[in-house]
Amino acid sequence: MSKLYCVVLLALGAWMPCAQAASVLFLNPGTSKEIFWVSYSQFMQAAAKDLGMDLKILYSERQPQLNLQQAREALQGPDRPDYLVFVNEQYVAPEILRLSQGSGVKLFIVNNSLTADQTRLLGDLESKYPDWLGSLVSNDEEGGYLMLKELIRKHPRVAKGQTIELLAFSGLKITPSAQLREKGMMRALAEHPEVRLRQLVYGAWTHERAYEQARMLFKRYPGVSLVWSANDEMAFGAMQAYAETGGKPGQGALFSAVNTSPPALQALLDGRLSVLVGGHFSLGGWALVQLYDYDQGVDFRRYGGRDRQARLLQLISRPLAQRLLALGSSPQYGVDFRSFSAKGRPLSYRYPFSLQTLMH
Repeated sequence: MSKLYCVVLLALGAWMPCAQAASVLFLNPGTSKEIFWVSYSQFMQAAAKDLGMDLKILYSERQPQLNLQQAREALQGPDRPDYLVFVNEQYVAPEILRLSQGSGVKLFIVNNSLTADQTRLLGDLESKYPDWLGSLVSNDEEGGYLMLKELIRKHPRVAKGQTIELLAFSGLKITPSAQLREKGMMRALAEHPEVRLRQLVYGAWTHERAYEQARMLFKRYPGVSLVWSANDEMAFGAMQAYAETGGKPGQGALFSAVNTSPPALQALLDGRLSVLVGGHFSLGGWALVQLYDYDQGVDFRRYGGRDRQARLLQLISRPLAQRLLALGSSPQYGVDFRSFSAKGRPLSYRYPFSLQTLMH
């Protein structure tokens, strides 16, 4: 997309062009009331403000058709952004890539990148879609693995070698991040034959769906004492159903979740959640750092590759939960985003995107 230019009259009478701020559109696949995706947007907004970028965010309210309609308007309409950031949620990426051809808009994928099957079907990506700059995802498989390992470690019956029953709530079958977290959980399960997975269900990332599923599952499997959930909303739905059976989350059964939303952080501090993994809410903000560099003439691909995985998902300790709760009240998160730029750095530089960088 060609840059627009403004002209300003200086005191000495000289005319000088000044570049307009780079415009970025983020197609948020979540709902405008979903804590994770709202916090995700807030972190991006903090990054855009610090980097001097013009960011617009549209929510697709978990409707893939609306997501594609928004992409079509952005890529083929008259008011095109310089950069389009989007998520391969429910496998929309190939169609968005197709819509982008000839638009001049640069593309960047976050959270869920192309699957192996999509990559194979699309063919030579770099020649077919030269405006697709790259992707940034988190360590979802490792996150799912760490969560179950820690959940098992905390169970009082582990040391006694007794059988432990597990329920698992994954997100959507056609969301790559859910598939990877589930794969990590299965890897941990294979290392613990004493743990028996009673059932894996797909809670569609929502409190309501997981609650309805859990009501039936706790009746069907009254001996369950471990509950693994791929996000916090589903964990809270399962916890509500468990409490209605007379159980106490954190005591009769141990629950885990992904996301560092304030309710999840508080539940960890209260002991209702026994294990929490998080940090990937920052992916969009870090992606803007890479686009900022690209806009400044820096090829970020020379600093670690075109498609990058950041180890953002980690176990959240209670002290870290307290610090994140305090951090969330700061609209800028206390981050100097420009300090992460690769501009002027040696080629050995690697973007240090991690949860720890927010703690300084």
